[in-house]
Amino acid sequence: MRGVKTTCGIAAAALVALGGCGGGEERQDADEPRGDYSVEVDASFPATQSLAKQERFDVRVRNTDDKTIPNVAVTINSFSYRSKRTDLADPERPTWIVDSAPAGGDTAYTGTWALGKLKAGQSRTFSWRVTPVRPGNHRVKYRVAAGLDGKAKAQLEGGEPPEGSVSVSVSRKPSTATIDPDTGEVVRDNNSEPDQ
Repeated sequence: MRGVKTTCGIAAAALVALGGCGGGEERQDADEPRGDYSVEVDASFPATQSLAKQERFDVRVRNTDDKTIPNVAVTINSFSYRSKRTDLADPERPTWIVDSAPAGGDTAYTGTWALGKLKAGQSRTFSWRVTPVRPGNHRVKYRVAAGLDGKAKAQLEGGEPPEGSVSVSVSRKPSTATIDPDTGEVVRDNNSEPDQ
């Protein structure tokens, strides 16, 4: 076929494993500066919840350093659990269904969201809207990072890792809902008792 140009043709497919199209030598993490960045972290999540009632989980990160954090990120590894059943094609099961995650924060890493640069003194809040689907007592664990490639490291003022957890009790009894006849709004009962 005359006149057809390709930048990475079939003949070059074998080279992809050695460096991909373009053959660049630059590492993926070349632009991430190396260093430690001090942060303050606050997390909030209702301690008692009911099945099928959407809740909001927030992690607020404040840059207490004098330099800009390259790419502030939060990893959550507790919205699901691994079932011990052997008859499941995928043993990963939800404890909470993630209805919405931090806007624009998706990354290639499982359970990690990043919201870009964070200047000194500024704060950013990561927010998830989640619906509990598994009753019982659970612990949601989170960890804050200053970048995705491991060169930029976040730490608390004392040098400890910026991580923590929130304990949650999800009631087996779903919250009740009624319709307000005057407004047409859904009104939920927030007084469901957690399981003992």
